[in-house]
Amino acid sequence: MPRRKATTYMSPGEQIAGTVFFMIYLLVLPFAAGPLFRLAGNLLGTTISGAMQNVLTYYILFAAAIIIFHGFLARTSRYLTENLGGAVKTLGLGLVGLYGLNELVYRLSNLFIQNRTNLNNTTISAQIDDAPHMTLLIVIFLAPFVEEVLFRGLVFGNLKSKSRLGAYAVSCLLFALLHVWQFALVNQDITYFLLMVQYLVPGVMLAWSYEHSGTLWTAVALHAVANALSVWTML
Repeated sequence: MPRRKATTYMSPGEQIAGTVFFMIYLLVLPFAAGPLFRLAGNLLGTTISGAMQNVLTYYILFAAAIIIFHGFLARTSRYLTENLGGAVKTLGLGLVGLYGLNELVYRLSNLFIQNRTNLNNTTISAQIDDAPHMTLLIVIFLAPFVEEVLFRGLVFGNLKSKSRLGAYAVSCLLFALLHVWQFALVNQDITYFLLMVQYLVPGVMLAWSYEHSGTLWTAVALHAVANALSVWTML
């Protein structure tokens, strides 16, 4: 199936607003969300649980992504309806490639990365025990949508017109960084950044599925299915 140029491309307005949104999501929200929810709880005279904070945060991110990128989402949705068969085939190939390559990289990385637990998975597992329904909603539906819009739609799609290799490299590295940097900072241990290697294959396969199918929804679906299968192994 030929690659589709429409995998790019957001309008200049979407690119600017999306970049601001991405910086807030990546660098500001992890530190600001907790204090803001505590302030809201004090004003309302109640305590907002950690699980509720997480789901409210992702609902806000979900709504903001739709508002900012509604034009792009409409275009990529139209292309999905016109090429549904190709998107389904790409999804199947993406799952095979993701799990095959991921298993290989995971085993190789364990030879070099010792005594380092993937704290992202540990955190999700604890959240499932604490609030299973809210956590599943985030992990399987909300997070894949938000992350794919930003990392594949915004970063990969708009860099691809300048450099295909650069688009893969930057989007994959940022995606991997998202999942480890807070733990490295909290634990004051830069060796946690080595765990980024475990996210490189998913990053590559998600970008490939978007590029190959021409619609972002393939990457969203692949991400959601991969997360669902990962959660299933935790239960």
